[in-house]
Amino acid sequence: MDAQARYPRYLLSTLKDDLSRKMVFLGGPRQVGKTNLGKVLIPDPAAYLNWDVAAHRAAILKHQLPAGDAWLFDEIHKYRQWRGFLKGLFDMHGNARRILVTGSARLDYYRYGGDSLQGRYHYLRLHPFSVAELGIESQADLEQLLRLGGFPEPFFSGSERQARRWARDYRDRLMREEVASLERIDDLGQLELLVMRLPGLVGSPLSINGLREDLSLSHRTVSSWIDVLERLYAIYRIAPFGAPRIRAVRKAQKHYHFDWSVVEEEGARFENLVASHLLKWVHWQNDVEGRDAELRYFRDTDGREVDFVVMLGRQPVSFIECKMSDGPLGTGMRYLKQRFPQVDAWQVAARTTRDYVTREGVRVAPVLRLLEALK
Repeated sequence: MDAQARYPRYLLSTLKDDLSRKMVFLGGPRQVGKTNLGKVLIPDPAAYLNWDVAAHRAAILKHQLPAGDAWLFDEIHKYRQWRGFLKGLFDMHGNARRILVTGSARLDYYRYGGDSLQGRYHYLRLHPFSVAELGIESQADLEQLLRLGGFPEPFFSGSERQARRWARDYRDRLMREEVASLERIDDLGQLELLVMRLPGLVGSPLSINGLREDLSLSHRTVSSWIDVLERLYAIYRIAPFGAPRIRAVRKAQKHYHFDWSVVEEEGARFENLVASHLLKWVHWQNDVEGRDAELRYFRDTDGREVDFVVMLGRQPVSFIECKMSDGPLGTGMRYLKQRFPQVDAWQVAARTTRDYVTREGVRVAPVLRLLEALK
């Protein structure tokens, strides 16, 4: 059996249920498995229409759609009237046709023309594979996930060389296909330099001024390019956590990559892996459970830090600090736990066997104990 076939994607049952009620927009990074998942739900080859394929594009523009009870539209957000087109289809056919739309960009952002689709669709975000989705239980499998990332092709290749080649090709196609077709950027070479610079800055507050100086660009340009990369699911940013009882910084954001394998420094890559697992859980709460969830981090004016704060209903529910190996409890974690004693707190390590609770009530444990519960 094919390796990927052994792992049905975690959104499968939700997609099946949502498609019986409304259109579904499935977003997420390119090559994360959206099209394959769509074809599991809508297996008829004739139902698949990809905007990047000339014959399919012509059929869409002429409204010559295949017969059948379902349509799977891929990358149709590159069509400027895509929202109006889909609204017309849904209003005409309602639940008589299942309509699934996939795209490697934020489908809630690219709203060129057309009437509002509000109330006509569910929006779901597909993430790379994670510990819980893969059922990882061993340290060796965790190390493979850390090295290769969670995208299907490089992970199932089992090869660091293949993963590097995939990542290079991924970056090139992101620049030449996604950015070029959706954004107005003249200097793709400079944008690619920015993309290559960002992995070395993971884990620290992102300085737009520092990047501006490095690349000899304006602050406005760098800021807008970061927005572009976020819209195309290349990176994501998290904001600081602030509350009246703590002296938190309020503006500086941290960034991470959906493909954490591009982060060379091992400690930062591990932090990125944990961030991506937490964001996947947060998006599940948003998209599937309908809850108001966020991922943030903590840093105060005295330099105390905690890597992640998980918010649910605008209140903190978890604090998480990441270490590569055993180490003392961080001062930032002690500080936050004292002020929010009811909040679950974890200090997790990539390589440890120790599992205990400190006198402050912080769980110190192997990272698998946290990640396996994020289902």
